Amino acid sequence: MSAHCCAGQLACCCGIAACSLCCKCCPKIKQSTSTRFMYALYFMLVTIICCIMMSTTVANEMKTHIPFYKQMCKSIQAGEMCEKLVGYSAVYKVCFGMACFFFLFFLFTIKINSSKSCRAYIHNGFWLIKLILLAAMCSGAFFIPDQDTFLNAWRYVGATGGFLFIAIQLILLVEFTHKWNKNWTAGAKHKQMWNGLLALVTLMLYSVAVAALVLMALFYTHSEGCMYNKVLIGVHGGLCLFVSLVAISPCVQNRQPHSGLLQSGVISCYVMYLTFSALSSKPPETILDENNRNITICVPEFSQGLHRDENLVTGLGTTILFGCILYSCLTSTTRASSEALRGIYGTPESEVARCCFCCMPDGDADAEEHVEKRGGQSVIYDEKKGTVYSYAYFHFVFFLASLYVMMTVTHWFHLQ
Repeated sequence: MSAHCCAGQLACCCGIAACSLCCKCCPKIKQSTSTRFMYALYFMLVTIICCIMMSTTVANEMKTHIPFYKQMCKSIQAGEMCEKLVGYSAVYKVCFGMACFFFLFFLFTIKINSSKSCRAYIHNGFWLIKLILLAAMCSGAFFIPDQDTFLNAWRYVGATGGFLFIAIQLILLVEFTHKWNKNWTAGAKHKQMWNGLLALVTLMLYSVAVAALVLMALFYTHSEGCMYNKVLIGVHGGLCLFVSLVAISPCVQNRQPHSGLLQSGVISCYVMYLTFSALSSKPPETILDENNRNITICVPEFSQGLHRDENLVTGLGTTILFGCILYSCLTSTTRASSEALRGIYGTPESEVARCCFCCMPDGDADAEEHVEKRGGQSVIYDEKKGTVYSYAYFHFVFFLASLYVMMTVTHWFHLQ
């Protein structure tokens, strides 16, 4: 069994076979899911490296515990103490390599409709070669000439891509909650319990959004300043209220019967997260108190200690990025989701309400036709008759996510 598993993993790394685990007790995995998981794994790996590069705690630990650290840094021409491999500029360069990697595959996979084409085989396999290519692109960015001009231009590209990613995420969140609301509403026709759950979840979402708004107003504003923060919090709070009213308006209800406060509640929470991200990235302001002493305002008093504990900040940032970005990239890249960007939703059909509505039973029974067993996890080749998601759209979302990671980790336009 182990020999079959090793052979399968070798075919996955250097051939066109789908990747799977060596544990036979693991449930079956589809080839399309396996492919997206591998790209997500590469994305997570580079994101973790970027977070490490931004952590002075990790850099100091490396200097202390790695023997001959200074000599090693000089040998790879990374500066006397490897200063070229840490900080904002290093994150920009690594994310440039990752963004180029996904953009290259975006161009390479345009208009692929069959999984049997040569380009589809490359998309679904050769993972070791792709890892080497990704490492080469990330490393090559450190040798770009005229670094100052490159960094100044690239941060504006990153900001544009980051804003575009946020806009796409908002649309895909609406599509996600549309499915959620439709599924639970269908269950309410048979059991009123689902109506109660919908009301409870909606109440919780709005409670979180209102609590976040109040806390940001308390900790990020001051009576004698912080005008930008006040305007931002007020505008975003007003927009969330406006979206909630629009969602339940008669004209929207007639056009989209499954629209409701659940969608606007999810969007309100996401907007509050974005508002918090913007406020926490904004530099603090200083004013003179009654004793003519400079005091810092527009930031919570307790956050000043947290800013010094960069290990905690890096950990929280990594959790938020993986939870918000990777979830959306992996679950919002199907053809149905790409159609949702154009306002096209699937036709209503009979549904069975369930708490985990995303894990719907597979309707593709013919996907079971080819199940490959290599001594470990079984792989279902579900793309024999055609691709089940848009390859190009998938890579484009990851390309934008790479830019969003770069801007979020470096606190948006903060270049040192």
